[in-house]
Amino acid sequence: MADDAIRCDACPVLCYIKPGRTGSCDRYANADGQLVRVDPHVVLDRAVSRGDSVVPFLQKSREWDGTLVSGEETFVTAIGAGTTYPDYKPAPFIISSQVQGVDMVTVVTEGIFSYCGVKLKIDTDRHLGAECSTVRAQGEPVGHVTTSEYGSQMLSLGGVRHLTGGSRSEGTVTCETLLNLCNGKSAELEIENGARVVVQANKPPTVDGLLEERMRVGCGSATIGMFAKQWFGKVDEVVVVDDHITGVLSEHQAGKLLGVPETGITLKGRRSTPGRYFRVAEPGTSWGGTNLSDPLSILAPFDPEVARPGLRLLMVGTTGEHSAYFELDDKLRPEEKELPPALQESVARIRENCEPALCTVLFMGGAGGSLRAGVTENPVKLTHSVGDALTRVTCGGAPVYIWPGGGITFMVDVSRMPENAFGYVPTPALVAPIEFTLKLADYAALGGYVDHVRPLSSINREEEGRKRVPARSDNPWPLASGRDKK
Repeated sequence: MADDAIRCDACPVLCYIKPGRTGSCDRYANADGQLVRVDPHVVLDRAVSRGDSVVPFLQKSREWDGTLVSGEETFVTAIGAGTTYPDYKPAPFIISSQVQGVDMVTVVTEGIFSYCGVKLKIDTDRHLGAECSTVRAQGEPVGHVTTSEYGSQMLSLGGVRHLTGGSRSEGTVTCETLLNLCNGKSAELEIENGARVVVQANKPPTVDGLLEERMRVGCGSATIGMFAKQWFGKVDEVVVVDDHITGVLSEHQAGKLLGVPETGITLKGRRSTPGRYFRVAEPGTSWGGTNLSDPLSILAPFDPEVARPGLRLLMVGTTGEHSAYFELDDKLRPEEKELPPALQESVARIRENCEPALCTVLFMGGAGGSLRAGVTENPVKLTHSVGDALTRVTCGGAPVYIWPGGGITFMVDVSRMPENAFGYVPTPALVAPIEFTLKLADYAALGGYVDHVRPLSSINREEEGRKRVPARSDNPWPLASGRDKK
């Protein structure tokens, strides 16, 4: 080690950093022989209401004198706060404040998460890939396709096996992909024997080069139920093509209640219940999430004992993106005609009821024993306190969902967090902010580091590298009581 280099102990890599240089994570640097945090430490201000713009909170700022507002209006996040590594150290910030006359404590730390990943919801009716198919980024496996949900395809990315259980390249690419998605950047993913998608939190997905605009209004059966009354009297038969459940108006219960007569239509596929068919076609990126380019291919010949020439047939997909109108000729064969204005209106109504297609990125991590050791010398007591709802967990001030059962496994919508809230260490692992807020008396009872508690007033202009960010109005205030959620 060079005489002027210092050793960083913020993570297991233990970089030696020369003056003016940063460590391999780009989060810590050597400033004249002192180990300093490069990224600013973020403080949420409940009182500021200027949108989502960031207000500088630096010592050199002339616009603000560095005095923080009252305890009830300020929340110290873990973004930029530093870590507890090597774990026996108390958390970097254990801040006390008084809220509605109650002494509170917020324990703040950036957790190093090897056990973490992203649950990615992609609003699209298009088939992206079979369940369990490998998802790759830059050619490396980073996750898999999981069970689809109503109008959305779901991917599970990351996890400890991809981060540390494979090759070095696999772990590095997985970490980079997770970091980009969690920090609101885009990522290009390729699904084995499936589609290539570009995803970004709160942005529409691009599937095989095509920007997705709408998610489906419902399955084929649900679409029949919603719009049957609007079709009644304007058309004799409607088939809503869907990869999951294709609906047929005349057979469907909605059609029966309206008095729609039988049409003699015969559909290929597996009949489930009246007017509902499974597996009419293979999954794909065309009509209703199937591979159909010709919707008539799912129809068998009409029953000549029931059908009649001139019978009017509308076929439409679940997003209204695809539609076609037919009339039966003298031989009971469908002939395509121009879509009548009344049916154009109903197809437009389907599209209107399809919500904008977006990608949702949920970070999921487990707060392990080492992270909890920065809160209390007896980590299991913190777990019990969270489970008993005595301790509120937030991620960069954003609300989280705590999974039931053992441990502290949580999920957070990254779009509700301040920008660039995540970092990484090259072990590889993600660095995510986590805050634990509870009453001071409860903190003492669980064996917390009471001698390291510092008042909020100690956070002042003398400490450089801090920025003040207005809290999101749609997030519950982390210090709010049960009576005051905003």
